[in-house]
Amino acid sequence: MIVTYNWLKEFVDFNFTVEELSHRLTMAGLEVDFLEKIGEGLDSVVVGHLLAVDPHPEADRLTLCKVDVGSEVLQIVCGASNHRLGDFVAVAQIGTVLPGDFKIKKSKIRGVESQGMLCSEKELGLALESEGILILPAGLSLGTSVFAALGLKDARFELGLTPNRPDCLSVVGVAREVAAMAGQSLRLPTPVLSESATASTTMTSVTIENAEFCPRYAARLIRGVKIGPSPQWLVRRLESVGQRSINNVVDVTNYVLMELGHPLHAFDFTLLRGGRIIVRPAAEGESFTTLDSQVRSLKSSDLMICDAVGPVALAGIMGGENSEIQPQTTDILLESAYFNPSAIRRTSKRLGMHTEASHRFERGADIDMVPLALDRAAALIVEVAGGAVLAGMIDAYPQPIEQRCITISDRRTRQILGIDLGLERIEQILTSIGLTVLPPAIEMEHNGILQVLIPTFRPDLEREIDLIEEVARLNGYDAIPETMPVSRLVNQRPSKRYQLAEKVRDLMVANGSAETINYAFINPNVWDKLGLAADDYRRNTVQVNNPLTEDQSVMRTSLLPSLIETAARNLSYRSRDLRLFELRPVFIPRPGEDLPDEPLRLALLLCGRRDPDGWAQGAEQVDFFDLKGIFEEIAEVLRVPQLRWQMDAGEPYLHPGKSAVVYSRKQRLGVLGEVHPQTLAAFAIESPLYVAEFDLEALLKVAGHFSGIKPLSRFPDLTRDSALLVAEEVSAARLFELFDKVKSKDAEELILFDLYRGKGIEPGQKSLAIRVRYRSPERTLTDEEVNKAHGKLVEMLCKELDAKIR
Repeated sequence: MIVTYNWLKEFVDFNFTVEELSHRLTMAGLEVDFLEKIGEGLDSVVVGHLLAVDPHPEADRLTLCKVDVGSEVLQIVCGASNHRLGDFVAVAQIGTVLPGDFKIKKSKIRGVESQGMLCSEKELGLALESEGILILPAGLSLGTSVFAALGLKDARFELGLTPNRPDCLSVVGVAREVAAMAGQSLRLPTPVLSESATASTTMTSVTIENAEFCPRYAARLIRGVKIGPSPQWLVRRLESVGQRSINNVVDVTNYVLMELGHPLHAFDFTLLRGGRIIVRPAAEGESFTTLDSQVRSLKSSDLMICDAVGPVALAGIMGGENSEIQPQTTDILLESAYFNPSAIRRTSKRLGMHTEASHRFERGADIDMVPLALDRAAALIVEVAGGAVLAGMIDAYPQPIEQRCITISDRRTRQILGIDLGLERIEQILTSIGLTVLPPAIEMEHNGILQVLIPTFRPDLEREIDLIEEVARLNGYDAIPETMPVSRLVNQRPSKRYQLAEKVRDLMVANGSAETINYAFINPNVWDKLGLAADDYRRNTVQVNNPLTEDQSVMRTSLLPSLIETAARNLSYRSRDLRLFELRPVFIPRPGEDLPDEPLRLALLLCGRRDPDGWAQGAEQVDFFDLKGIFEEIAEVLRVPQLRWQMDAGEPYLHPGKSAVVYSRKQRLGVLGEVHPQTLAAFAIESPLYVAEFDLEALLKVAGHFSGIKPLSRFPDLTRDSALLVAEEVSAARLFELFDKVKSKDAEELILFDLYRGKGIEPGQKSLAIRVRYRSPERTLTDEEVNKAHGKLVEMLCKELDAKIR
């Protein structure tokens, strides 16, 4: 938003210097991004009078001018063609530095000496474009500064406003802030209209079909206008804030937009079919050509301004080519309306259109400014373009918006800001920016509470804290004392659950695995890929109400589908050696509860080579026992007691002969194994995968088992080896289980060091070679004692396992 120093002074009296005003605006939250002093350093550009305008002797398009600047007569070569003998002009004398760092020097142009330069408005920084040099009003004092003579010395402030301050998207809005700083009153424009005898309602009407998107729409009809160029004061005022002049009527609407912050639009009334206005949503797929000659495809969520036949403007954004003001226009219908910010923002973003009007409507215009802006524009149009305003304003306002009322207390203000201002000072600050403080009830006054009526130009004020912010802002942030924050340190130890999860995560990373983070939303069809039964509990999922896609329509009850999909994606990129894990919650619905249970799960996936590729590494591929070893390491670190493995996990997605369930005593901890070939095919994977999924909540229950501390024996150990012939179905786990039951007190450890099937072993049997370590904590064992103990142990194992000594 751009405002100028002189324009602000039209609405409020203040004595701040340009620099002081810039600082105060910034400290009040209206940050000045750029400050430009118009006319600064240009006092040497003076008023001159053309005494002679002769052709240049060596150039057809140049003129040789004699210019009286009061103190002397200068000879200047000029390339413009709009000057005549007797004109008053702006003369940049030798040594002047014009905007753009262009220094005027004495020079020769086509062999003729030139002692200065006749300037255009563009060269003086007064306009974006200009044709010819600046012709000044006759009678100005020769030799005086052009900027001083015309009152053009000014300062331009470019403000960086936050989106919550639409009230400052106007000169009046900024002037209101300046008035509060200076302790002065704000002067609003008071338009005076002379209306004709004909009532506007006899010529036109306004119908609002969607009051939610357009709560208010007002219009005036002006007949007999003459379209033409705007007067210089209007052109210069618009150009001072970065707006270019178009014609007198359009310029007035832009002027009022910048002055009052309310967008307006002028229609050529003769082009409105049926001579009336209808505000309605667009038809789905309807097309419309805007003023920039672009054809827009509309949706039913777009709001349109229509005549009796079809659209004539895209509400709150841009008018249409079919009703724009043209040189021959004589009758205009002037629109001033308020549109729903959300509706305008949605259409503006979808169509990629950002205009001065949409910028204000998106943030929230002032609905109470509608009639004032309309009358102000109508009065100015009559002033600069002639015509007559028909009697009466058409103001369609079906559902008037009530002003909000917010309370503010001095206690809460003191608590937030750390300063004691008192109710009187708080009231003074709030009323200075146009807020109304209602007469307090006796009880509220006793409790230090004010009731504040919020004007419609401040849609950002919604709560007490917003009012407290206004008090802090206008009282001055520098008035808030510097105090050390008062706080207390709380030593909160992480929960056992959190510590367990972090320890497992660290173990997995140390093991060389990479952690993956997948979406908690999955496609319900993945259960079919895993081959889960129709009544499997994992198919009972939490549904996502508004899923982005079908692939993310339910919450996962298992981590494995996402992990296998991640592996498939990596394998497709020829990344074949994978060690992945994910440690995240799953979501299990709870009957009768709104929120699901969210237990932690650990999923592992191995694929490819056991060791990284290299000259010193083998080419062995990972298998079931790599996965088993990883979990055994986790169980050892977490001190999980008495692991027990049961062959065949019973999961349809795992190979029945290469999978297992793991228990700690009777607590089921999870499953692991090789992925079934059918499941691999469903995920378009050709390489073998090994996966596991463990319940961390179950691990938490059994972790931390402490079996006590045993002192190290000072005596040597003795070992004995034996080979047992057992049936194929006898598991190693059964062997270790029996060892724990029947071992002697000096049997320290059982090691299974060989498994043999083949020559010399009958079908249906296998040979298990065991080594038992014996050691006493009290003395050195003799061979006889060890042989006796080992013989008893082997005898008991043979009896329980129906085994034979090989």
